[in-house]
Amino acid sequence: MRIAIVCYPTFGGSGVVATELGMALSKRGHEIHFITYKQPVRLEQLTGNIHFHEVNVPEYPLFHFQPYELALSSKLVNMVKLYDIELLHVHYAIPHAYAGYMAKKMLEEEGIFIPMVTTLHGTDITLVGNHPFYKPAVTFSINKSDVVTSVSESLKEDTLRSFEITKEINVVPNFIDSTKYLRVMSECQRSLMADDDEFLISHVSNFRPVKRILDVIKIFAIISSKKKAKLIMVGEGPEKEKAEDMAYELGLQDKILFVGQSNEVDKILCFSDLFLLPSEKESFGLAALEAMVNSVPVISSNTGGLPEVNIQGVSGYLSDVGNVGEMAENALEILKDEETLNRFKTAARNQAKAFDIHKIVPVYENLYQKALDKIKKAQI
Repeated sequence: MRIAIVCYPTFGGSGVVATELGMALSKRGHEIHFITYKQPVRLEQLTGNIHFHEVNVPEYPLFHFQPYELALSSKLVNMVKLYDIELLHVHYAIPHAYAGYMAKKMLEEEGIFIPMVTTLHGTDITLVGNHPFYKPAVTFSINKSDVVTSVSESLKEDTLRSFEITKEINVVPNFIDSTKYLRVMSECQRSLMADDDEFLISHVSNFRPVKRILDVIKIFAIISSKKKAKLIMVGEGPEKEKAEDMAYELGLQDKILFVGQSNEVDKILCFSDLFLLPSEKESFGLAALEAMVNSVPVISSNTGGLPEVNIQGVSGYLSDVGNVGEMAENALEILKDEETLNRFKTAARNQAKAFDIHKIVPVYENLYQKALDKIKKAQI
């Protein structure tokens, strides 16, 4: 198939998933066209089967905010015609499904009929999409998609509860390529980050309030009062300064490393003994999955899709949002001795294998075929 993938090209989970999916599809013989405003950060290389088309948004004094949706729709129309693209896969209901639908209608005027698959990732439903300004557009975009998927059962339920949806929503979880993480411990160079007798704890996010970054610091403060440990904070965002201030207030500035956005997250997870994710909301929990595939058990909240990923007492522990004390107790339970820690590490990796990309990609391929068959049937 010749497939156009529309996504955000940033470090966020939806962009990572879309990029990894496109690369995996290309290895299975599909021709993939990424269409977005810059090359996705996880897009390692452009090959004969992978193409990138930049969406340029001209700046006009007339517009206070530049009309990205219009530019994207026009770009999609041009690329579909130029490369004979057969299917659109858009990640996020707005603005991508909205722009994709407009492209579909423009193409239909020229006798070109192309299906659109829309994947819901979370923020497009639970935060932005639920705003009264956007809710009608989100509802419209989802219902006008040929096939709709969500990354967790929890997100599907949120969508059906919040919007008047007439479409079937297929749950297709996020995924991981477990074969990429067959590591040799000596390659981790753990000594670069901590002493041999120190536990290494990590957190990776965009440091937005929903990630409850200050809870990460509080949990670590309790852990470090009982165990010799260091915390590695990976990411940038509005809560970073508050977290740094709290680290100094608690006298933990020498035990907490803020490393900013990093392209070496896997190396950091390779060092880690434990991963903290006390989020207010997670539609899936891709960061937890990336930790688990690196054999890192997870201490998380029990919100959204996290219970579908992190299994209580197996790959880690889950607690109510904000229950810092219990999260710290659970962390100390995992770290209490080497046998317990190794058991959780092994179980975490085994649980991650359930989300291996080689199990998930065929599900998308089947849905693509379903969308294509639907379009063909409608033309008869």
